[in-house]
Amino acid sequence: MREGSLEAPTRHPIAWQDPAFYDPALIEKELERVFDICHGCRRCFNLCDSFPRLFDLVDAAESQELDTVDRKDFKSVVDACTLCDMCYMTKCPYVPPHEWALDFPHLMLRHRAMEYKQGKVPFADKQLAQTDRNGAVAGLVAPLANWATRRDNKIVGPTLRSAAGLHPDAELPTYAGKSLIKQAANAPPLNRDAPAFGRKALLYATCFGNFNSPDVGTDLRAVLARNGVETEIAYPGCCGMPLLEEGRIADVAASARTAAVAMKHWIDKGYDVIALVPSCALMLKFEWPLILPDDPDVKALARATFDVSEYVVDIARTEGLAPGMKPIPASLTIHMACHARAQNMGQKAAEMLRLVPEAKVKVIERCSGHGGSWGFKKEFFEIGIKIGRPAARQAAENRAGYVMSECPLAGVHIQQGIERLGGDGPKPELVTHPIQVLARAYGIGG
Repeated sequence: MREGSLEAPTRHPIAWQDPAFYDPALIEKELERVFDICHGCRRCFNLCDSFPRLFDLVDAAESQELDTVDRKDFKSVVDACTLCDMCYMTKCPYVPPHEWALDFPHLMLRHRAMEYKQGKVPFADKQLAQTDRNGAVAGLVAPLANWATRRDNKIVGPTLRSAAGLHPDAELPTYAGKSLIKQAANAPPLNRDAPAFGRKALLYATCFGNFNSPDVGTDLRAVLARNGVETEIAYPGCCGMPLLEEGRIADVAASARTAAVAMKHWIDKGYDVIALVPSCALMLKFEWPLILPDDPDVKALARATFDVSEYVVDIARTEGLAPGMKPIPASLTIHMACHARAQNMGQKAAEMLRLVPEAKVKVIERCSGHGGSWGFKKEFFEIGIKIGRPAARQAAENRAGYVMSECPLAGVHIQQGIERLGGDGPKPELVTHPIQVLARAYGIGG
């Protein structure tokens, strides 16, 4: 048996269509096996809260080994996992092809899938995961929805948050009155003299990019047009990451099939696909093919998909960027989002920002603590703030003019962490996505 991490990690398809996948006894047995290995290693002690919870359970047990830990307490470890994949990608020496074949995040997913089958997912959580419905409805009354969900709203805010299981201090995403899809007809003029002229890209809007921050999509589209890239926008539905967090794998598979078919004809016409949010790019590239490993359309979509930063850096390396960018009169702090790191593509967001003339870029490679909807919930928000405190402290100490993350929710969480730290120093301006810095450098951003 060879020590792990000497070969590239690989993942096995998720056997969600096998009835044994949901068998409680088999799941408990696998939890025992994996948790015992994790307890003996403890390399992941400084990642998410799952591992400190596990190690505390073992240390408090009678034998200080897993055999005397109450199995009912395993759920607390599962609940703390944010499916960030950092243990699998950056820490664990026992992932496949090691014969112990640990995949901690997918084991947590398996446990949640079992709970969903057993009807244990709360009603409020199910409603929060309906991002397309929620976004469509909220967008119709965006000013009212944004007012009602503000942190300082003491009129209806406490009632709404309590019903949804959300923490009173969590900064929630706002909604746009006009979705990105509704703005799709307003294509920017194409620079036919740019080195990358001839490229074609389909922007997968994502639920966040469509309903919450369409400006990320419009700014990306403007930057690509300046660089000669013809673009179209599509949104066949949410990638299903919120559903995956709840173990609703069959629903994710349905979303994957629908989206892959909808985007197939664009891929056949030579379009690359760019997902506006790293979590969604991760789903299209890696999670969907593991859920539907035999679907040719899903495979084709995975091969065609890029993250935003990855695509712009590829243009810069392959053809070169169009001239015209001017320096940004402020230093930049970029947080490397976990789901960008899990794509195993390197620090593409930092590389992209360094394309701006004279850019002063500082990188944060620590967890922000937000973990999707996990970080908004009343039982986890304060834990998330604690986990993200090192990232917030580093962002504050950088004294940069702008702070940002490829993950829009992570950026907001870091900003809240900076607020919690206090101090009289100047606070950095939050930029929703680093592509918007390039748009400003070209003089076309907000």
